[in-house]
Amino acid sequence: MSDSISYTPGEIDIHQYLAEFDDIPGTRVFTAQRARKGYHLNQFAMSLMKAENRERFKADERAYLDEWPMSEAAKQAVLARDYNAMIDEGGNIYFLSKLFSTDGKSFQFAAGSMTGMTQEDYAQMMINGGRSPQGQRSIKGGY
Repeated sequence: MSDSISYTPGEIDIHQYLAEFDDIPGTRVFTAQRARKGYHLNQFAMSLMKAENRERFKADERAYLDEWPMSEAAKQAVLARDYNAMIDEGGNIYFLSKLFSTDGKSFQFAAGSMTGMTQEDYAQMMINGGRSPQGQRSIKGGY
């Protein structure tokens, strides 16, 4: 967290504290707020654990999605396979893994797509030790 806000035990403004998570560049922290927002998106994803639901989804994705009370933005994110947008809509990556597994894709593929890399480039970056901790650490601070 940034040094600009100090917290005294028992006097933490939880909303201000949680807002600090939005200042981490390239990171979406799965908070309770996101969990509430994405409840139906995550339930949809978990439904794909059953073979018959995977088949129904693959046969007509839009019709299957319309059975779920998700926002249109969440449905569009699923149709576009935009995992970052799904996470913004409250998707949990572990639940969303049911979707990319349904598509025959690996976790490594999904993670690469979320970083703008190919699966191969993402794998090589991880083999090389991952991303450098150097660089932009705060969106609002620009450092």
